[in-house]
Amino acid sequence: MSIWADMSTIVTATLSGDINFKVVQAYRSDGAWFVFGPLTVIGAILVNYIYKMVPWVDRNFERMIAVTAYIIIALIIFVGVIERFVFSSQVPWSTTIPPLIFMIMSWYGCSYNVKLRTHLSFSEFRSKMGPRAQYRCLVMDNVLWFVFCIIAVTTMSRITVNTYDNFAIVLGTDGVMRWWFIVTMPVAFVLMAGRVLSNALIDRRRYLNNETLIEQAVIGGQG
Repeated sequence: MSIWADMSTIVTATLSGDINFKVVQAYRSDGAWFVFGPLTVIGAILVNYIYKMVPWVDRNFERMIAVTAYIIIALIIFVGVIERFVFSSQVPWSTTIPPLIFMIMSWYGCSYNVKLRTHLSFSEFRSKMGPRAQYRCLVMDNVLWFVFCIIAVTTMSRITVNTYDNFAIVLGTDGVMRWWFIVTMPVAFVLMAGRVLSNALIDRRRYLNNETLIEQAVIGGQG
């Protein structure tokens, strides 16, 4: 199949929900990059616009997901320990669902920390540079993060469709599908791309206005 045919198959099948082996093959082709690359860019622009229009979402959405996921994991493990050592029984999915929820917590938390610039920021080292060198470092960071987001959105979409097509269920359950958890990952990386775009716009404004570019970041702090 040509790239254009693969792209058409990906778009039409995804919108219609008609996933089959032919669609899975299209997702594995190079056409997927030409679909999800632009979608990541468009998604980043929309996410950045939402963050600007709704400050509450900007401040709390990813943190709310991460904290909720953490609480659910803690409750499952707490109940599982009591069941195992007090009642000598254990729910089969108590060891399989928490890792999937942890995956959600990790990447949505990562998206928020991209906003805070706490991931490999090297602020102590870069703060000693001149403004132009600092700005170049920040541009490099944003480009690498955005490329990473495109790669993650594309590959995780492939995994989601493959898992959906295989009817993979979470071990220890009767009908909880694995793709229900995995599908949240492309969304997380689109949100992350929105954070990267927001950072890039902030960096450009600060550079043009001769403002401070490198600031000390605190993990878990307010953005």
